[in-house]
Amino acid sequence: MAKLRDLIGVVKDKASQSKAALLSKRATLTLLRATSHDSFTPPTPKHLSTLLSSGDGSRATAAAAVELLMDRLQRTHNSAVALKCLIAVHHIVKRGTFILQDQLSVFPAAGGRNYLKLSDFRDNTTPTSWQLSSWVRFYAQYIEQLLCTSRTLGLFFIGSPHSNDGSREERASGLTNADLLEETDSLLTLIDEIGRKPSDSSASISNNGNKLVEEIANLLEEDWDCIMKEVWARVKEFRERLLGCLSFGEAVELVCELKRMEENKEMRKMVVEGRFWDVVREVKEKADLEAHKEEEEGGGGRRVKLYDFRNARRRHRASESDRFVKVKPFLHPEDSLRFHSGRILSSVTVH
Repeated sequence: MAKLRDLIGVVKDKASQSKAALLSKRATLTLLRATSHDSFTPPTPKHLSTLLSSGDGSRATAAAAVELLMDRLQRTHNSAVALKCLIAVHHIVKRGTFILQDQLSVFPAAGGRNYLKLSDFRDNTTPTSWQLSSWVRFYAQYIEQLLCTSRTLGLFFIGSPHSNDGSREERASGLTNADLLEETDSLLTLIDEIGRKPSDSSASISNNGNKLVEEIANLLEEDWDCIMKEVWARVKEFRERLLGCLSFGEAVELVCELKRMEENKEMRKMVVEGRFWDVVREVKEKADLEAHKEEEEGGGGRRVKLYDFRNARRRHRASESDRFVKVKPFLHPEDSLRFHSGRILSSVTVH
């Protein structure tokens, strides 16, 4: 049965590609080649590069390419096709041109909680496709959060050639305390999503020679390195701001975020660098002291009020259906604005 399904998939791929070639639909042909029905191999670098080259032309060409990709992703019932479409989206985030990324960032216009509409994806035609379905649901949710975090930061930070340690620290120093806390929270949420990757079926799929899952795992590993560098830049920036630069509410919220890091199983497993945890503990202890100091000066009732507000904000974030409505405008890395350091000025001034 599985072999018959694979054969049907090959025939469908050949028929679709032949039709696109006859109709001279180059963009469609490129997409079909990159997102075939083969359940065991990822898109080839050649096909992905050809797909990404659609961003080298006009905005209309890029928009059409993104629309074709998202339409195929949301219409397919095949787990392999869905995963390859998601891999293509991931590569646009990591390596796409600014025009291509910009079109991805505004699709669809209305946004929504289930942005990619794959939370209920099921493909039970074969045991392999059923196992891959859990990866489709996980990977779609991760890509959704990656786009959401990129919006929060105001740029596609994964894979950016301009995201070196110096530029990360410079950008962090120009943020207000509120923005720094919001970005830290979003980055940690992205780490939470990585921790939800399927585990039970991973070994059996990999042992069967499935390169598709291995490719996704490799992409996540690359992302992890970028995410942790962003988190590290913000932890160091908070260390610089602890001497009288945080309000009571900001100090308590910072303590909450740092505790969240310490309690995150994925971070504990992946981050073995002792210096990172030493700095996290140092900043948390100093922020806690700062919060107690502010509380003693301003009255004891403020702590309860702040925690009530924070819990309400978290409940709202977990249930809201318009994650993509309130967003920062995306900036091209070369067009980043330069600000005075948030440690020095309470207001942000554009040069």
